[in-house]
Amino acid sequence: MSSNPFKTVKVLVTGATGYTGRMLTKKLAAAGAKIHAVARPSSDIGDLAELNITWFRGEVSDAETIRQAAEGVQYIFHLAAAYRQERATEEDYRRVHLRSTQLLAEAVSGRPDFKRFVHVSTVGVHGHIPGDDIADENYRFNPGDSYQQTKAEAELWLAEFAAQNSLPHTVIRPAAIFGPGDRRLLKIFTMASYGFMLMLGSGKGIYHLIHVDDLTEILIAAAASEQTRSQVLIAANDKPISIVDMGKVIARALNKNINVVRLPIWPFFLAADLCKAICTPIGITPPIYRRRVAFYSKDRKFSNAKLKRLLNYIFRHSSESGLTATAAWYRKHGWLPEKTLAEKLWVGKNWRYWLAAAGAGAVSSPLFDLL
Repeated sequence: MSSNPFKTVKVLVTGATGYTGRMLTKKLAAAGAKIHAVARPSSDIGDLAELNITWFRGEVSDAETIRQAAEGVQYIFHLAAAYRQERATEEDYRRVHLRSTQLLAEAVSGRPDFKRFVHVSTVGVHGHIPGDDIADENYRFNPGDSYQQTKAEAELWLAEFAAQNSLPHTVIRPAAIFGPGDRRLLKIFTMASYGFMLMLGSGKGIYHLIHVDDLTEILIAAAASEQTRSQVLIAANDKPISIVDMGKVIARALNKNINVVRLPIWPFFLAADLCKAICTPIGITPPIYRRRVAFYSKDRKFSNAKLKRLLNYIFRHSSESGLTATAAWYRKHGWLPEKTLAEKLWVGKNWRYWLAAAGAGAVSSPLFDLL
C-alpha cells in the first residue's frame, strides 16, 4: 500500500489470539492502529500483552461484549472461528460464526465513519471440487460439515444485510493456512519427518495452501482497497498441491527419504462408524471419525485470479518455498522428530511405531486431524 490508512485509527480484531489473528494484530499494531480485540477469558494473550491493545474479554456471540468492542472502530477484521471440535454442536458453530457476524455488522451499521468489515470465511464452503474443476468465487456452495455450513450461512447473511444497509464489507475465503508456528498442518510435517505419508483410497488428495504472511497482507490490503468493497475473494496460492507432493517437498527440506503408504479407504469408514456407535453412548471421544476419513477422498482446487486482479497482489510464498521454510523453522525449534519411522522401529523397537508400520497406527494418523 502506498499509504497507511490504519495509523491512529481504531480497529477491531476478533480471533486475535488465534494463529492468523495474532500475526494480523501485530501487523496492524506496527501500522499504528488503535486495536480493540475480543478474546475469551481463557484465551492466552501471550506476546500480544506487550502491544497497546484494548482487550474485551467475553464471547464473540455476546451482544454486550461486541457492543463495547465495536464502539468507535472504523475497521473490523472478523477472524473468530469455532475450529472443529468433535463434541461441538451445530448451535455452537452457529453462535461463533453466524451470530457473531450479525452482532458485529449491526453494531457498526449506519455509522458514516465506518470504513470496512473484513469477514474471514473459508474455501470449505465450496466443499469437494471434482474432476478438472477449478473453483472461483461464484462456484456452487456445498459445505460438508457444521463448520463449513455455518460459515456459509454467515457469508450469505452478511451479503444480504450489507446490501440492505450499505455496509462496506469484503469477504475473504482462505485456503488451508500454514507457516512457522502453525500446529494444524504440523501433523503433515511430522509424518514426512518420520519418512512416510499415509494415503487412504485411490484419490489424488489435492490440497490448496495460503501462507499466513500472505493471508494477513491480503486482509490488510483488502480492507484499504475500494476495489474490494462488496466483493468476495478467494485467498489461495497460484497452484494447488497434492498431499503426497507436500510430503515430498517437506522431506527434501529435511534431507529425508519418504515412502507413500496407500491403504484402502473402506475399512476406515467402517471403523469410524463402529467407533461412533460404541464410544458416543458412553461418553468417550472416538479415535476416528467418518469426516476425518473422508478428507482423503476430497480435492480442493481454487482460482486466485480475482484477488490478483483487484489487489494487484504478488504472493510472497509459493507452496514449495513456504513449506521448505516452515520445515526449517519446525526443525530449528525442535518441533519435529529427528529419526525416521524406520530408524525408530530398528533402534527403539517402540510398540507404537510397530503398530503404525503394520497399518493399525493409521487409525490415529496425524493427517486425520487436519480438517
